[in-house]
Amino acid sequence: MIAKPCKTDFALEGKVAVVTGAASGIGLSIAELFAEKGAKVYMTDRNAAALENAAAAVPGSRALALDVSDPVSVDRVISTVEAETGEIDVLVNSAGVGDIEWAEAMSPETWRKVIEINLSGTFFVSQRVGQGMIRRGQGGRIVSLASQAGIVAIDKHVAYSASKAGIISMTRSLAYEWGKYAIGVNCISPTATETPIIVGYWDEPERMAKTLTNTPAGRYCKPIEVAAAALFLASDASTMITGENLVIDGGYTIH
Repeated sequence: MIAKPCKTDFALEGKVAVVTGAASGIGLSIAELFAEKGAKVYMTDRNAAALENAAAAVPGSRALALDVSDPVSVDRVISTVEAETGEIDVLVNSAGVGDIEWAEAMSPETWRKVIEINLSGTFFVSQRVGQGMIRRGQGGRIVSLASQAGIVAIDKHVAYSASKAGIISMTRSLAYEWGKYAIGVNCISPTATETPIIVGYWDEPERMAKTLTNTPAGRYCKPIEVAAAALFLASDASTMITGENLVIDGGYTIH
């Protein structure tokens, strides 16, 4: 069987992309890069005010407030995008929280919040977008943000690690079920990335020194490096890749 040729220019011209958690950090960087590459980007976030400010600087984007942990909110937003465009070609699940506590002290409220937003939210949005992709029969790409914390143990991260390990496993399951519909489903696992979410843990001097000593690359990740990986997985250059977890950690998890 002769494989179909794929484009390798990483262009997203004519594509409709939805990015969750796009008001700041990695999600914002992804939205900016996708817009630069020609996509019509729908930026979503539960922080409506911050989202509006962020979207104002991303040409051609549209801001829609979204609570990924609420299926009703998810259906409303995705239905809006579909009504306006007729399709969604790419979904990037970047919404997430990083609340951390020692396991023995973690409250039920913290556990539920992290799991509901990070894991359940990623599923709810993926499921709703996937339903539309299946119905339209044109395939699509889904990229979710997992984490190195879903691969190795990190103190005070029990809920966060569980949520991100769940995303990695869910990615494989969705890829397995939806491959027949030409829907590629992958995830990305970054190390600590230079965004506001690292404040209060990864920027603590002693922890930072220890972490960077154990990272062959000797530094934390930058949002654009994660965005570049998301662009590859969203583009036609990666149509033979599905069910994979692309680790961007400077080598932190290889030992």
